[in-house]
Amino acid sequence: MISSVLCVVLAVSGQTARYGEIRKDEIEYQQEAFKAWWGSDLVRKLDDLPTESIVPEYRVPYAGHDYPDHSGGTVAALAKYDRAFNAGQQSAVAFERSDISGHGRYGSSGGGTRRGLFGRIRRSSGPPSWYGHCNGWTAATIRHAEPQNNVVRNGVTFTPADIKGMLAEIYMYSPTEFLGGLDNAINPATLHLVLCNWLGRGSHPVGMETALGEVVINFPVYSYKVAIEKLSDKQYDCRMSIRYAMNTPREYDKGPKFNRTLAFHYALDLDDEGNITGGRYYGDTNQIDMLWTPLKPVQGGEKGNERGNPYLNVKEVLAIWRESVPEEIRKQWLNIDPTDEDRLPEADEAKPAEATASADPAATPATPAVPAEAPATAGTTPAPAATTPATPAPAATTPATPAAESDLP
Repeated sequence: MISSVLCVVLAVSGQTARYGEIRKDEIEYQQEAFKAWWGSDLVRKLDDLPTESIVPEYRVPYAGHDYPDHSGGTVAALAKYDRAFNAGQQSAVAFERSDISGHGRYGSSGGGTRRGLFGRIRRSSGPPSWYGHCNGWTAATIRHAEPQNNVVRNGVTFTPADIKGMLAEIYMYSPTEFLGGLDNAINPATLHLVLCNWLGRGSHPVGMETALGEVVINFPVYSYKVAIEKLSDKQYDCRMSIRYAMNTPREYDKGPKFNRTLAFHYALDLDDEGNITGGRYYGDTNQIDMLWTPLKPVQGGEKGNERGNPYLNVKEVLAIWRESVPEEIRKQWLNIDPTDEDRLPEADEAKPAEATASADPAATPATPAVPAEAPATAGTTPAPAATTPATPAPAATTPATPAAESDLP
């Protein structure tokens, strides 16, 4: 969402709340949401949770561009789309430019709900310098394999880089599932439970909103490892490291290997049955704001994606993506809330440990009630789709520089 130079803003826990017990509304929502999407209970017993996980190599999110507003957002890719589908009228481009210019008008000077990927933007005379499509890229790289081949439509050739730009655009305001972070930083117990269930048991990448305070910066997390030391029967010391894909300074047809590692240090509290009930950060840790995962994209301008680009047809973009990716890869790609075209045969679905992703939206359990301060749901899908800006008092932050691994040109 911002340039590569300013890609991470992280907070040291000594400057923010240490936390304690997980909020009742938050844990109940996470239990109900996991049950809805996986058909299995959220595991809370520490001994039953995997201590490490990494998605298969084919499923590692691609490093991609975050299309910052100050560089025009996704207009380059949309210009090609307009030539192919909108008779060269620049309809999608004009909408994107209007959306970018309007970002500075969103926000409030204080109060209100803080949740949501765009929930902390203050009013300004123009778009914040960090504003872009990092959430769109993060959603796209979680839900889609990296495009590999050129695709031609109506005489216009879409390169893999063009396809990535269009994917980032269709997910810009599409629904997401809220995976925890009701406080100014996510409770370490919620962090542990969500990563160990979604990524550990489900092998499903998740989105991470890293910055505390006003700034909103997102990345896809695909690996974690945690070392656990017993302090007492009801308290354990945890050192967790996660790996996530990074944004790039421009879009590439083949994304470079560009990722980073982030470390957390916290204590977990357990009840008499060994279930995780809360936690506290130590002073040498990083913290993040929230976790989330994308749902299937909704057509821009329609319910659930009212702010999305109505001149970019979601079905056309996804059809172009499918043609650019080998079928054998697509047939392995498990997503919650899949589109009809990308639904896996039940027999071929990757089976998370004791969990199975819902195969039919009609069979998805009822939407869990949204906890106070969580984003509002869209339709019948448990999704924190709220993008109504609000401004909490920003937490003091200290920039941190995680270890990086990169062959970025």
